[in-house]
Amino acid sequence: MKLPPVGLLRQDDTHRLIPSKYSDSSDSVLVRLADNDEDLKVVFDLDNATNDRLLAERNLLPGIGVDELVFNVPHCTIVNAAYCHSHPQGSRFNGPERGAWYAAFELETAQAEVGYHKWLELLEVNWLEEEVTFDDYRADFAAEFHDIRNDPSFGKYLNPESYEASQGLAQELHDAGSLGIVYPSVRNNGGTCLACFRPALVNNVRHGSTYSFRWEGRPEPRIEVRRTR
Repeated sequence: MKLPPVGLLRQDDTHRLIPSKYSDSSDSVLVRLADNDEDLKVVFDLDNATNDRLLAERNLLPGIGVDELVFNVPHCTIVNAAYCHSHPQGSRFNGPERGAWYAAFELETAQAEVGYHKWLELLEVNWLEEEVTFDDYRADFAAEFHDIRNDPSFGKYLNPESYEASQGLAQELHDAGSLGIVYPSVRNNGGTCLACFRPALVNNVRHGSTYSFRWEGRPEPRIEVRRTR
């Protein structure tokens, strides 16, 4: 398989939108399941026993070793979670066994990407009226990444409906020791995305603004700033 060219990327202020319920500052959703502190401890113990991030931090997750995770830096649990909690079917440039840090160069691109995927989730459960808040996590990158932005021969890896080919490329890249891949956004024409394969390269992570996404029976959500930082 032909691999993409590698180039040095220096990109600050990339955007990754994460549902606020998963943010560092949010109360756990498990709190709602317990009536008192004793019951809450039992619930947390059960959750911790099956939490992929915590398993990875004990070197018990097959897809990623504890030596790759990051500790004692701001939002390290948010970074680690991106690699430990992969979608059961994987994403564009990762399989189900190991995640990646997906980010967009532009806020509008990040919003288009998460808006599209959340809409698919709503369609699956036939729940088309929903409001979700997302926190913007900004990060800086300075490393050599594979890049498919300027080569049309890699267009098959940008299929808007299927990740089969792109996951195959991602596996080849992992086997070759790739740090990640830069690619054109499929959901926002002219936008740019990055899939970073290595947690240690997600630098200077900081919490940005919070946005409210409201779907009103249509795939394009109404987006409003909920809180600015």
